[in-house]
Amino acid sequence: MRYYGLKRRINLLIFQFRNLRRQKFECPICDYRGPFMDKATHNGIRRHARCPNCAALERHRLQFLVLREVFREKETAHLRMLHVAPEAFFREFFSQRFGRYETADLKMKSVDHIVDLQHLPFEDNTYDFVYASHVLEHVPDDRKAISEIRRILRPNGMAMLPVPIYSEKTVEFSEPDPHEFGHVRAPGLDYFDRYERYFAKVERFDSGSQPEKYQVFIYRDNSHLSKTEYPWPSPMQCEKLTDVVPVCYV
Repeated sequence: MRYYGLKRRINLLIFQFRNLRRQKFECPICDYRGPFMDKATHNGIRRHARCPNCAALERHRLQFLVLREVFREKETAHLRMLHVAPEAFFREFFSQRFGRYETADLKMKSVDHIVDLQHLPFEDNTYDFVYASHVLEHVPDDRKAISEIRRILRPNGMAMLPVPIYSEKTVEFSEPDPHEFGHVRAPGLDYFDRYERYFAKVERFDSGSQPEKYQVFIYRDNSHLSKTEYPWPSPMQCEKLTDVVPVCYV
């Protein structure tokens, strides 16, 4: 099994022993089998969220499964990819599969390109694949950013642009929310409709499309939140929420 050093293995065995009666899952990223860890956040506890071996969260597991399905029969060695706000363990996954793998971010120093998604410096038709996970909820003019992503994609190109889902309808904020890492909106299930203006096809993969053993749902208890401080989402107690990965085709 991957990701095991001696100290990590000992800590993992301790965690498994202490959680013998908890529900067991599988991590498709690192092949771990056993209970997942809860994750404490400022707006509630997410149950069964983190893989204790590779630290992948619910969204990472869902995105990995979708990536594996989308690229199952595609040759990628000759393709050029742009990874925006790159996650550490996805860097290795992508760099091994794409002939030209490049990273970009507005502030991160360890990337190939320092860019603003609203004004990308690349020529038209530069990339075959763009991946930006949980990014657009931070971008003030997200429609401009989506347009820019579409512009730099080649014919037959593809983008994966997942955002966190909070409710049925998207809520736009008047200013960045300090409680949510500076988000300028709380995306709803309707958010992906925005992609359809720029892409020929938008395919949605949700949590229910994957085997339950991988645990790609979001269990969140935010019933304690003040509606004054948190006008969204509606109070929910241990609700099993669906996540969505949109695949956008040129």
